[in-house]
Amino acid sequence: MASFLALCFLLLPGVLSVAPTCPDRCDCQHAQHLLCANRGLRAVPRAQLPKQADILVFSLAGNFIQNITASDFSRLDGLIRLDLQYNQIRKIHPKAFEKLSKLQELYLGNNLISVISPGTLQSLNKLKILYGNSNDIKEIKPDCFGNLGSIIKLRLDGNSIEKLPDAVFKSLPNLMYLHLESNKLRYIHRNAFINLTNLRFLNLSGNKQKSIRNILTFASLPSLTTLLVSENEIQHIGNHVFQNLKKLLKLSLSNNKISQVELGALKGLSNVRELLMDGNELVHIRSGVLDPLERVEEIDFSRNRIYSVEPSAFTQLQHLKILKLEKNQLTSLSGGIFALNGVLYNLYLNGNNWTCDCNILEFKQWMNTAHSQGRLLTVFVQCQHPDALKGRYLDYLNSTQLLYQGNNSQPCGSDSPVESLAGGLLESAFPRKELNIQADQGGVGQTKKPHAEKNKRKSVVPRSGSPTSAAGKTDTGRVVSSSRLGFPLVTDPCQFNRHFIVNVTVSQVSSNSATITWSVREHRSAPASAVSFRVLFDRFGQAVRFPRFVYVRDGGHSVTLHELSVDTTYMVCVEGLVGGAVCQVASRDHCTGVVTLGTVRSGADLQLVTMAMLGVNALLLLLVGGAWMGRRLRRRLQHRKSAVHVRHMYSTRRPFRAMAPAVASDFTSYQSSRPRMCPVDEGDLIEFPCDRFLDNNSTRRDEALQRFTD
Repeated sequence: MASFLALCFLLLPGVLSVAPTCPDRCDCQHAQHLLCANRGLRAVPRAQLPKQADILVFSLAGNFIQNITASDFSRLDGLIRLDLQYNQIRKIHPKAFEKLSKLQELYLGNNLISVISPGTLQSLNKLKILYGNSNDIKEIKPDCFGNLGSIIKLRLDGNSIEKLPDAVFKSLPNLMYLHLESNKLRYIHRNAFINLTNLRFLNLSGNKQKSIRNILTFASLPSLTTLLVSENEIQHIGNHVFQNLKKLLKLSLSNNKISQVELGALKGLSNVRELLMDGNELVHIRSGVLDPLERVEEIDFSRNRIYSVEPSAFTQLQHLKILKLEKNQLTSLSGGIFALNGVLYNLYLNGNNWTCDCNILEFKQWMNTAHSQGRLLTVFVQCQHPDALKGRYLDYLNSTQLLYQGNNSQPCGSDSPVESLAGGLLESAFPRKELNIQADQGGVGQTKKPHAEKNKRKSVVPRSGSPTSAAGKTDTGRVVSSSRLGFPLVTDPCQFNRHFIVNVTVSQVSSNSATITWSVREHRSAPASAVSFRVLFDRFGQAVRFPRFVYVRDGGHSVTLHELSVDTTYMVCVEGLVGGAVCQVASRDHCTGVVTLGTVRSGADLQLVTMAMLGVNALLLLLVGGAWMGRRLRRRLQHRKSAVHVRHMYSTRRPFRAMAPAVASDFTSYQSSRPRMCPVDEGDLIEFPCDRFLDNNSTRRDEALQRFTD
């Protein structure tokens, strides 16, 4: 025994030497992860770890470590990820990472590093991610990244780097993401990015660049897809500086001091999808400047000083979807400026100095047409001039409220002043005193002339009141010739809908179609304000709405709606288009309801099938229940037969039964103490264990007979 104890004491130091110990204040629950983040450490912890080569992840983030010595990671040669972020590291020994030949991710961000000695990263030939952001690095040299050909992502943002020397990244041919934002870059050598043929993302935002002039600066970046140069001090962009960026998709020049873009500055950017130039000092957008952007989908010119845009500035941008021009100094836009931008659906124009006069009338008409066709979202053009319209939105103004510039009484497109407000009273070319407004059967006001004027028109309008066509034939619902000055002048679609469209009726309704007809009161229109119609119909009272339009050509007054849903209620409205403009107010004065007919359903057949199925199910239940009851009855009958057989064999009933009290008490005690093993339905039978029936021992049977005899 003594020798055994002595042997154990001899082996104990060896056992302790190989026992794994976790560094103090660290977490070693995972065999390959050593987690010491946010533990208040002031130095890299050391511990006796028997299999240090198996540790893959070592996290020391969020501590107070100041220096990295040469031996801190000397035994962790199997590390793949090392995290040293958010410490107070100032100095890294040149041989600190010498043994980490398998390291793939190194995070040194958010420390106090000012310089990385040459050769410090020399042995990290498998490194793919290197974070050196948010330090105090002032200068980087080509020898800092020697032998790092595997790096894919490099972050040097948030430092104090002032210049990028010649071929500083030449040893990083596989680099794809480069962050240099939030530095103090003033000078970039024309060959600084040479050999970065795989670079896709380059961020130079938040620096001190004043211009981009050299054609060779980005010439060696054929794979670049995102270039961010925002929040610099750029005033000038030279011609052809982006011509080699054939794969560029996003270019950001936001928040600089650019006042003018040269005609060839954007040449070569045929694949750009997004151009951001907001927050600059642009004052004018010239024609041809944006033409190289053949596939651009979004352009942001907001927060500049733009006061004019040439009409053909956007004509070549066939894929333009979003255009932002808010918070500039625009007063008007040409009516055809976006005529060729067929997919434009989001236009930001708020925050400008809009003057709502006749110069903006064509643009308003284009905007109304685009709205009516569902191609454009709501555009907020808030008038600032004249004072009478200040604060009003252009969408809700009619053409008669727009006056010639410098003339406060002459409306656009008219030789005489006509006031036509949506929802107001009509005025014809005659003075107000000659009008007499009275309600007709439909409750819509109509004009009547004095007796003399009425006599002059007897040859034109029959006594029945039906309009007469230019050929002299009566055609109910047709618009008469606009050359008759006696009819009211129509310039506003809202008033036209309310006062001129009458008798909207529904006919020929079926399960999937209906015919809508309407009549039009006598009116006249200017040559530039031709009247046409469209029919809006939508499911009434449905949670999901899907309004649709049917446009009526050639002045027709009826339309047949097809492909309607069965047994569905529709709201149908007839609207007028005056000069291509539509009314933005959803009035119900010219609407009606449609209820489609239902189809003949085989309700009786369905009911019969349902009843038959219920009968079959009931029959099946009866059959299953009968089988179950029959089986149960058979079992009970068999049970009763066996019980009767036992009763006849072992019944204690006798004609003359006289048992002494002592025997009865003994019998009772015996009956209560024996286990119930053979169930018998008769309550007055003596119950015996089943083995008693099968026992052929004559001695026991005789003893029982002697004890319980009558």
